Amino acid sequence: MTHFPSPQADASVLQNSGNALGSEPPLVDLAVLADALRGRRHQWRLSQDHDSAYGAHGFPSRLALGQILDNLASALFPMRLGPRGLTLDTEDAFVIASLRRALPDLAAQIRMELHAGRAQNEAEIHERANAIVATLAHGLPEVRRLLDTDLEAAFAGDPAARTVDEVLLCYPSLTAMLHYRIAHVLYRQGAPLVARIITEIAHSRTGIDIHPGATIDESFFIDHGTGVVIGQTAIIGKRVRLYQAVTLGARSFASDDNGHLINTPRHPVIEDDVVIYAGATILGRITIGAGSAIGGNVWLTKSVAPRSVVRQGTPSISIETDPLANWP
Repeated sequence: MTHFPSPQADASVLQNSGNALGSEPPLVDLAVLADALRGRRHQWRLSQDHDSAYGAHGFPSRLALGQILDNLASALFPMRLGPRGLTLDTEDAFVIASLRRALPDLAAQIRMELHAGRAQNEAEIHERANAIVATLAHGLPEVRRLLDTDLEAAFAGDPAARTVDEVLLCYPSLTAMLHYRIAHVLYRQGAPLVARIITEIAHSRTGIDIHPGATIDESFFIDHGTGVVIGQTAIIGKRVRLYQAVTLGARSFASDDNGHLINTPRHPVIEDDVVIYAGATILGRITIGAGSAIGGNVWLTKSVAPRSVVRQGTPSISIETDPLANWP
């Protein structure tokens, strides 16, 4: 197994590591390199209007948040996502143990985000992080209720699904929604960086990219899922179903007088009972009326009335055969 030097390793050891045989000079003067990198960091902070305290307490950890989400997931679905050997008699104790691990760890990650925002009052940061986590904790029964509706929608909408347990354990849509529904609470409570990291963990695990700021109502299902993108200001109603490679994106971006982008509503509003088939791209702050169906590969930038059917025109297909295929 290859062993790498720790970040705390002595610089002289690292500098001379390339000269283990005593026959070659060091590859680089690491002290000089570290000084140059420090200068580059300083210039970056100045250009971003960051003071020397910015990020001094560290930033939220993607690895730690992944472990926290796994603990929260097992607390929400202990018999399905919990450990082997769990029984109905022991699941409550397991849930308490999982939450006892996850919630303080989550508060620590949120404190780092609040510190990075350059808040100065340590007691205020601690109190605010705990309040955000308490709001999430009290909201977990509602998160579970929404996820149950997502499970039922997936099971009802896919004839290949044999049980809701199969849906939860196997379908990327449910993994993405579990991350999103937790992240959405944190986003609304004032921890947008932690929330974004959580949905990006789901993105890397499933190929489904949902911004935590999007608003998604109950009974939502993404069939297959790979390549789906849902933007920050999208609003999705009840009983909506998407297929793979659907984009709910922005058509353009507003900017201020200095050319800085403005965070305005710019993604679609999808009303109740809409189905959007594979590869459709829906852009801008438009409304897809309730009960509509958007066909595969449609490119749509205009609102449609309720109960509309939008289809892509039949493409012209040319099939060529090898003229020598049947040559004697």
